Amino acid sequence: MAQVKPNSGFDPDSFDDAPVIGLSITHRYHDSGMHQHHRGQLMFTQQGSARITMQNQLCLLPPMRAAWIPAGVRHRAVIQTAEYRSVYFNHALSVPLGNEVRVIEVSPLLRAVLESMTEAPYDTDWSQGKYAYLLALCLLEVADAPKQPIVLPLPQDKRLAPLLTQLEHLPPNLQTLVTRVGASGKTISRIFLRETGMGYQQWRQQWRLLRCIELLATGHSLDYCAFELGFCNDSVLIAFFKSLTGTTPRNYLKRGGGF
Repeated sequence: MAQVKPNSGFDPDSFDDAPVIGLSITHRYHDSGMHQHHRGQLMFTQQGSARITMQNQLCLLPPMRAAWIPAGVRHRAVIQTAEYRSVYFNHALSVPLGNEVRVIEVSPLLRAVLESMTEAPYDTDWSQGKYAYLLALCLLEVADAPKQPIVLPLPQDKRLAPLLTQLEHLPPNLQTLVTRVGASGKTISRIFLRETGMGYQQWRQQWRLLRCIELLATGHSLDYCAFELGFCNDSVLIAFFKSLTGTTPRNYLKRGGGF
């Protein structure tokens, strides 16, 4: 296990013989830049949030959720006031977890398993004793964990490039977007359906959900979130949030040990 300090480099692929590598990391802010590795990565956020951007999708990692990033997937992680764990698996162990990026809910059992795995020395023998059981239990728990609806597919059409460079800000309504990109509303709608599986309005609402979770996980109030996301008050925001997740923002964060 390694304690990684801010701005220090780490290459999981440099440990050729280790089937599993665990890291314990704390960053107030960190931008990994676009990169990839030969190992699959399970990234688990204990507090704060991480935004993971890939070529065709964006996913958010609030507290007590984990992201599975298959080997070879180019990604960029922007971490805000987060304490998190990363476990890297070699090819043989990564295959059963699949080649699809996904965010999962972390049960108390999986959390305890990950803590133990990240505390293990690099030269641990994962084929016998308690570590073999920990590894097997981890793989089972990750495979069975409920997926979280906090992945946003990104359109690749060049006409929408200006929209994707401003994902920190509330995407405009459709009519404003028509004016900005010079394409008709029908054309934009077709692009989004073809490339994201969502209509533009549905995509915009999914963006609002992710951004709301991100803001709350980094300590912002509901009033602030409502203003930033274009809701007239926090009650409307709560109703919106509950319609997409089945729970309130406060309960959603409490499940992850948030505020």
